[in-house]
Amino acid sequence: MEFPFDLAPVLGERFCVVDQHLRPAGRGGTAKREELEQQLRTVIDELGKASAKAQGLSTPVTSAARMESNRHVLYILRDTRSPKGAVLGFLKVGYKKLFLLDRDGSHVEVEPLCVLDFYIHESQQRRGLGRELFREMLQRERVQPEKLAVDRPSEKLLGFLRKHFGLCDLIPQVNNFVIFEGFFSTRTVPARRPFPRPRPEEPIKPYSLTERDFLREEPEPPWPFNLSRGSPVRGSLRPFLLRRETPAGTPPEPPPRRARYGTGSGGRGGIGAGIGIGAGIGAGVGTGIALGIVLGPILDSVWAHFGISFGSESGFGLGSFWD
Repeated sequence: MEFPFDLAPVLGERFCVVDQHLRPAGRGGTAKREELEQQLRTVIDELGKASAKAQGLSTPVTSAARMESNRHVLYILRDTRSPKGAVLGFLKVGYKKLFLLDRDGSHVEVEPLCVLDFYIHESQQRRGLGRELFREMLQRERVQPEKLAVDRPSEKLLGFLRKHFGLCDLIPQVNNFVIFEGFFSTRTVPARRPFPRPRPEEPIKPYSLTERDFLREEPEPPWPFNLSRGSPVRGSLRPFLLRRETPAGTPPEPPPRRARYGTGSGGRGGIGAGIGIGAGIGAGVGTGIALGIVLGPILDSVWAHFGISFGSESGFGLGSFWD
């Protein structure tokens, strides 16, 4: 296949290797390099069209655009004896991730080097050029012929591989790729993981042995700290004040004058604290000291000299009571 430009600066030596970067063999200035790149694109596109026509395909599988979007390698064989040079054929290969079947019918995930397109010009066939190009590729890629996967091979290509490389025993596949006997010869069988040992049976525990918060029993605080809301102990603190016995025959003492001053009241359900010293004059004199923390309703029954109450609903109050 000839072209109207010189192929020497485009392809270089007899075997030209082109990857996805599409770099021509020749070097020069920016304008010259852009021209060489465009010429290389033309060569690749024309080779792809000729290969598709020879295989009876409606769309070429090889083009410059496809080369840029895939990590494929193109081996181009050219004739160095003509003045401008002529392209004799090409071979395109690339690595692909495939799911293949072995002889036992098991699916195996592999990523072999695949033959994607192969073409020798009709006027140059049966001259050993295809074998020369194929061996050059095997040498550079460092791969054995039986390790290749071929994409949609034609009958001519299968006959070519059978004749020159002895690849005749096919392993059937469910996809469009063809592999041969010896493809899985060096594949190592993955070691099977041992099954985990069963755990020893343990007695079934209906409930956790850990102590739950709502089951904990807190010790009851001493009086008067145990007089919280909802406590069954209610009423006045008068029985706890010390009294002196009144002599027999003494008339009862009139009730003492009662005076109150102060502001605030303990709210219902609130918390009150009082510290008081009380004195009463009657048949005798008694003194008592009461120290406690009580709730709101009990505050009215406490006889105290000074009182401090905190209410969660009514607020805060400070008062003094005399009896």
